[in-house]
Amino acid sequence: MTATENTEPKVEETKPAEATETKPLTSSSVFSMFGGGAKKEKKDDEDRGDNSGSAKAQREAAAAAKADDEEEAPESDDVHFEPVHKLTEQVKTVTHEESEEEIFNMRCKMFRFTQDKDGKGEWKERGTGPLRLLKHKENGKIRLVMRRDKTLKVCANHYITPDMAIAPMSTSDRAWLWNVGADVSEGEPEAITVSVRVANAENAQQFKEAWSKAQKDNEAMFAQAKEETETETETETKTEEGKAEEKKAEEPAASS
Repeated sequence: MTATENTEPKVEETKPAEATETKPLTSSSVFSMFGGGAKKEKKDDEDRGDNSGSAKAQREAAAAAKADDEEEAPESDDVHFEPVHKLTEQVKTVTHEESEEEIFNMRCKMFRFTQDKDGKGEWKERGTGPLRLLKHKENGKIRLVMRRDKTLKVCANHYITPDMAIAPMSTSDRAWLWNVGADVSEGEPEAITVSVRVANAENAQQFKEAWSKAQKDNEAMFAQAKEETETETETETKTEEGKAEEKKAEEPAASS
């Protein structure tokens, strides 16, 4: 009995220790293994962020904007504004080509020969666009007009007169050059030297033929205009001379 009494207390003392070791742990570290602790901390961070001043200001601004949207706009009492410019009205563009008809059109690039103070010359690009020959519907005169693409600014405007000579460029079989006595593309008449370059040799030949025909037609028109001008000048001169003789004849009669 003495041995039994001595051993039983030892067994009872070890049982609480075993129960303590097998008891499940309820600390936050166990939940963190399955994501529980991280979610709680994230939620705490979000709660703390919601309580910040900027978040609160954003919520108030959103609430105010929502309230403004919900408010209906007040109805106006037959308010009407007359437009300053009506889109239906069309502005007529004047090109000064209304009394002419187009007889030739070809796209090309134009150059102008310039010289500096030292006398050194070079070709400068004047523009790219359609080169056209326009014939006047009344007097039959033909002029050359070229406008730049997009801007439509005039880069050549002159008659093809009988004294003008056209020649091929030595550096290309699709380019021509000529001297102009009075080009008015810049407003005031000026003497310039220009050249044009077309897409290919075939177009260059077509341009030369159209140029020659226009020059021939203009030669007849200019000759006719010159005759008419001379006739008008002679008539005016004779009229003035006749008036002068009549005045002289009247002076002796008045003195007597």
